[in-house]
Amino acid sequence: MKIRSLLLIAALSMAGFAFAAHCPADMKQIDAALKTAQLSPEDLATVKKYRAEGEVLHNAGKHGQSVDVLDKALKILKLR
Repeated sequence: MKIRSLLLIAALSMAGFAFAAHCPADMKQIDAALKTAQLSPEDLATVKKYRAEGEVLHNAGKHGQSVDVLDKALKILKLR
């Protein structure tokens, strides 16, 4: 039972690291796409808002939320 508990804790802590590494990659992808994106002014503003919000969440250590917000921007850019 102790081994299972330790494995669960290890797996959950690794998931946090995976999310943490995912955020900067998503932000880079958004930044690159914004250079050539053909978006309406409203969509452009929304993508920039999500990008900024994702960075704030990432810096606050809220990586799961950051990935979710950045994913919204990527969907508007049709990258997901």
